[in-house]
Amino acid sequence: MATDALSLSGVHAYYGDSHVLQDVSFTLGEARMLGLLGRNGAGKSTCMNVAMGLLAPRRGAVSVFGQDVSGCSPEQIAARGVALVPQGRRIFRSLSVRENLMVAAKKPIDSKHAASHAPWTIDTVFTMFPRLAERRDQMAAHLSGGEQQMLAIGRALMGNPSVLLMDEPSEGLAPQIVAEVMATIRKLKESGLSIILVEQNPQLVFDVADDIVILNTGQVAVASNPAALKQNDAVLRQHLGVF
Repeated sequence: MATDALSLSGVHAYYGDSHVLQDVSFTLGEARMLGLLGRNGAGKSTCMNVAMGLLAPRRGAVSVFGQDVSGCSPEQIAARGVALVPQGRRIFRSLSVRENLMVAAKKPIDSKHAASHAPWTIDTVFTMFPRLAERRDQMAAHLSGGEQQMLAIGRALMGNPSVLLMDEPSEGLAPQIVAEVMATIRKLKESGLSIILVEQNPQLVFDVADDIVILNTGQVAVASNPAALKQNDAVLRQHLGVF
């Protein structure tokens, strides 16, 4: 029987008096990738913040593998096997590559939902990202944008998650580096990780995701699959302003 790795159910979330998410519901299936799309300000990053416990929903529920985590702290949700690769990377710039990874290290949770690749260690992260291995003693502030993104992904993997939330991993990167990052995301999906991929570029998501959710002004406008959406230019233009 299929399991939902993560779900948002009827979530309403606010920043101050601003009603950012309005009755948002979607599910991420186990070992699947969900692409979360929408224009700037549609609520994509807010969904990630709610899922990770960085913003408590005013109403609605968040669950991880069927367990309600609504109102839990980010640390408690991370202990359930969820990790976030945040928008803007947010690496520790004054620490070395190795130190950035070691500070995030956690043993795998004892769970039937653990990805087949686990456990992630500093050695397996360096195998995934040879460029980081070459720069292991370099200060993170001196890495290129692409290397910093690799480090942000590697740091999340050091928590040995079953669910990986990725918020705009291609942002600000050159096309060649974007291709490398997306190739890594494919490998992570193949390892059994359940992944939500937030992206501005729908083509990147269509190429790798199993399911698509499009947000528009804080609400779920479309829930579909890549093949169907590729054939529906009108929907893409209406909600994403593309094609």
